[in-house]
Amino acid sequence: MPQQLSNHPQVSTWLEHVRVLSVDIGPRGSTREGERRGAAYAKTQFQNIGLKPTWETFQSARSIFLPHLIGSVLILIAFAIHPLAGKAGLIFSALLSILVLISELQELGFQNNLYRLVMPRAESQNVHAVIPPSSDHKQDLVLVGHLDSQRTPFIFRSPLHVKVYDKFTTVVFITFFAQALLYTLSIFFAWSWVWYATIPTAVCSILLAAICIEADTTAFTAGANDNATAAGIVLALAQYYSKNPLQHTRILAVCTGCEEVQHYGMIDFYKRHRAELKKPQALVFEMLGCAGPSWLTKEGIIVPFKADAGLVNTLEQLAGEHPEWGAFPSKISGGNTEMADAVRFNVPAVTIFGMTRDGVAPYWHQQADTFDKMDVNIMERNWNLITALIQKIDQ
Repeated sequence: MPQQLSNHPQVSTWLEHVRVLSVDIGPRGSTREGERRGAAYAKTQFQNIGLKPTWETFQSARSIFLPHLIGSVLILIAFAIHPLAGKAGLIFSALLSILVLISELQELGFQNNLYRLVMPRAESQNVHAVIPPSSDHKQDLVLVGHLDSQRTPFIFRSPLHVKVYDKFTTVVFITFFAQALLYTLSIFFAWSWVWYATIPTAVCSILLAAICIEADTTAFTAGANDNATAAGIVLALAQYYSKNPLQHTRILAVCTGCEEVQHYGMIDFYKRHRAELKKPQALVFEMLGCAGPSWLTKEGIIVPFKADAGLVNTLEQLAGEHPEWGAFPSKISGGNTEMADAVRFNVPAVTIFGMTRDGVAPYWHQQADTFDKMDVNIMERNWNLITALIQKIDQ
């Protein structure tokens, strides 16, 4: 087991933030008390280094699984009604299936939808601080790390489970689309086989509902790697650049809430502050304690989001100049980072992601995501890549 000590002063500071968030505070479920305590810690750290943090509250969903549970139940209702109620039943089941399909796409694209009208909400918070440049203010750089941690469902029990679930979600979406299409056509064509053809959709909906119910009954992870490492490096970078400000780049160090339930915190931040940002770029941090350095070129579940080409080119250049860092590009198809929110708000962005070369995100949403897994050598390499990228952006 790697020893949790570093001779690198900034990485040592970073490591201490990770320890406090994941050990002293522990699990930090979205909108829960642990997340609020994590935000209070971040606020105190910003104050301790002489910054003036801003605390902003917002209303957020409490579960990332509940929307898809609602969708699966509605699909099953449409499936049950389709053969029973004549023409009116055909129309109703078609419209309901279409509504679910649209809502799923909107939810995966971080947009308001039917699900969000009926889901329970609770208060969460973002904390951010601003570090002005030493000279003329020419641009802004948003540094992002989320404070909350996720539950520990069966679908994340191992890398194999994650891969199977990734493929399963694609199959589910295809069957939802098929049901919406076939039920719509059945309004106009007297096809007796349509209902039988959507039995696979019903089976997938039952499985999806079971997955969502199981997931929302599991414990929250301590979230050392995901994502105390990200919130911790935002705090460590804020301390470093408050003493060594960039020349022309204003830094906004942002610790967000509710990333794990579809990024309500990051979305709230951009809604409040996007208009005041000057030529902004964003660096998003995810799971930097056990693997990497790597950067995401593409991410998304069904709906894809791509990193900014200019930032990717700069990272490729840095990786070539520093082979000792072992930095490489990667992508994920079964999840999103807060890079997606920057893309939606027209902010060039890239995520620095701790992934292995064979595509595994260590301890992702697992009970084993604890502080003792931190690898200081990897953290030092991640720190070196990130600070070199920040300097390039300033230049």
